[in-house]
Amino acid sequence: MAKTYAEINEKIRKGQAVVVTAEEMIDVVADAGIRKAAKQVDVVTTGTFAPMCSSGAFLNFGHTDPRMKVQHAWLNGVPAYGGLAAVDLYIGATVVAEDDPLNTEHPGEFRYGGGHVIQDLIAGNDVRLVAEGYGTDCYPRKRLDTWLNLKDLNQAFLCDPRNCYQNYNVAVNLHAERDIYTYLGVVKKDLGSANYCSAGQLSPLLNDPYYKTIGIGTRIFLGGAQGYVFWEGTQHDPTVARSENGVPKGGAGTLAVVGDMKAMEPKWIVGVSMLGYGASLAVGLGIPIPILNEEMARYTAVKDEDIVAAIVDYSRDYSHNEGRPLGHVSYKELKSGSITIKGKQVPTVSLSSYPRAREIAAILKEWIKAGDFELTEPVQLLPSADSGQTFKNLKERPASQEGR
Repeated sequence: MAKTYAEINEKIRKGQAVVVTAEEMIDVVADAGIRKAAKQVDVVTTGTFAPMCSSGAFLNFGHTDPRMKVQHAWLNGVPAYGGLAAVDLYIGATVVAEDDPLNTEHPGEFRYGGGHVIQDLIAGNDVRLVAEGYGTDCYPRKRLDTWLNLKDLNQAFLCDPRNCYQNYNVAVNLHAERDIYTYLGVVKKDLGSANYCSAGQLSPLLNDPYYKTIGIGTRIFLGGAQGYVFWEGTQHDPTVARSENGVPKGGAGTLAVVGDMKAMEPKWIVGVSMLGYGASLAVGLGIPIPILNEEMARYTAVKDEDIVAAIVDYSRDYSHNEGRPLGHVSYKELKSGSITIKGKQVPTVSLSSYPRAREIAAILKEWIKAGDFELTEPVQLLPSADSGQTFKNLKERPASQEGR
């Protein structure tokens, strides 16, 4: 038994498609079995909402009078990259205002950064643009100080090089004397907390572990609007160790995604300040998975108890690329509120919002059932676990060597 994208889309157009969330699919398979579930269900929806640091936005604000070629630019005091064509800018989620004290007085608060600018734009707030240029015959203007609003921009699109990490570490702190401040939040000293960041059984790439249906061209929920996967994400590594069910035991696949900011909602694109670490952007992302066959039905019935993550010491092992994981733990255990490490009960802390992930999967389900969201067949699948494409760390060499 097999279905095609065309057949599923025809059912969507006719309002006949059977759509369930990944959470609901667990019960469907438990009640009906894999074979019947594969026949009955057409689409499974997934969702995740969490900080995704490798995010940003391209903006085009139109030509000035006289024209200007922007060399340096700031949005609400936050640097934007101007090394593009004349009035194109890119602002990254983690960049902070130039007058931010950073970690001078540790831990810094990082109250406002690129992620906050992006949220302000999506929320319809005016954002101050200050730009400088060096002047040319065709672009004579050298300075601009004005206000921008999303509705006035020619184009504004979220363009995130790495989102939707497929599984991730659980961060702990073996240091006996001090807390540490990381991208996984404040990790308490002496095994005082175990911080994690995944929606587990609702997470998109954990429901399609070998990227059978998610690839270049896949239409997705992004920030409350429709977006697309446009490439594999940076640090995409499909070769990591996997459980018998195919689920990676650590960070593996990632997605590069794009979408129109003018259609997004500030509820799903939220600037984040991470104490002692920096600024970021919380992104709401959901992906529909077509149930083309029994294999996909089995993958989308994955449960939290079937997904394990590596426990890693962030006080030394992670930061210095030393040591091995202290062990592995399931998401069912993580979501219970505490886990046991070295004989000690350690409270767990999630940076990923499961209620919001559930809401995204439910919204996407309704879009599909209403005929407002059809599936796209990827024109190229992401590299799979047998591709040999492994993420590599930098091997340093002296800057004096040739090939700098």
